[in-house]
Amino acid sequence: MPIAGSTNIGLHHLRSAVAAADCGSFRQAAAMLGIRHSLLSRSISQLEHNVGVTLFKRSRGGAVPTPAGRSILRISRMILEQVDTLVVTGRSSGRGDSGRLSIGFCTSISAGNLRASLVEFRRRAPQVDLATVERSRTRLVSALRNGTIDIAIVPGQRPLLDSKRLPVWSERILILLPKDHPLAAHKDIYWTDLRNETVLLSQYDPGTDIEDLLISNLVADDKRPRIERHDVSRGIIKSLISMGLGISLVMESDVGATFAGLTYREIQDGTGPSHISFHAHWREDNENPALQRFLALLAERYPSPPVGGE
Repeated sequence: MPIAGSTNIGLHHLRSAVAAADCGSFRQAAAMLGIRHSLLSRSISQLEHNVGVTLFKRSRGGAVPTPAGRSILRISRMILEQVDTLVVTGRSSGRGDSGRLSIGFCTSISAGNLRASLVEFRRRAPQVDLATVERSRTRLVSALRNGTIDIAIVPGQRPLLDSKRLPVWSERILILLPKDHPLAAHKDIYWTDLRNETVLLSQYDPGTDIEDLLISNLVADDKRPRIERHDVSRGIIKSLISMGLGISLVMESDVGATFAGLTYREIQDGTGPSHISFHAHWREDNENPALQRFLALLAERYPSPPVGGE
């Protein structure tokens, strides 16, 4: 392999010279590299010819670098180290061991499966630069389309553009309310128990999935609670709830982000706890090795065939 900028100097020339300097002997260097002594000697002579200086003072006692040779050898070591690093980086990136992965989501990562998956991926691929992006479903669609993110993990069955998708997990729907709220004393809470409540939702919450689920379980208009969407974060929604302005519906991954004075309660739909399913979405033409490794992790933890984009 010739060095860039020269058709005459190859990596084997540099490795021969560095090995000879390390061993102090051409013969020992040849043995270390597993080549004939004559081949190593010729390689070093070719290098000396190409750089125009004598690299070694040869004697029966061995080979000692000349002053000019020490400078050349120092540069040779740097080149070889850079080439070795290049090879390691390339192989590592190809396996998904390094590089960058951008994951978009519109749910909490304070607890639950997404958090556990990110923690496990970090353990398996510590050299991957992991970027997390929390956005609304609409903004995640745009980010996925323009390549700003590699994968989006969102609730609901609806596909995002023409992406491939993988069913991953489901989460229970919980009610978030003040600890002194009358519903907090109930052992079982049903959707119909919410008819006189004000439900506060953040504009950053995932689409309308929770709202659609609420409406589907309370068909009659006169039985539906008042729904208010606020252009604030989920953290601010919790502050509004603590002020007595309403309650909220969240997914169970939110339970890790506790807030003083508030409590979570499970909501039932008549057959048991209410759930929302999650899917991972990615572009089929995305060849990022780190993405492929993360998808393999998801498929391992939540085995299910990918759907869409076939």
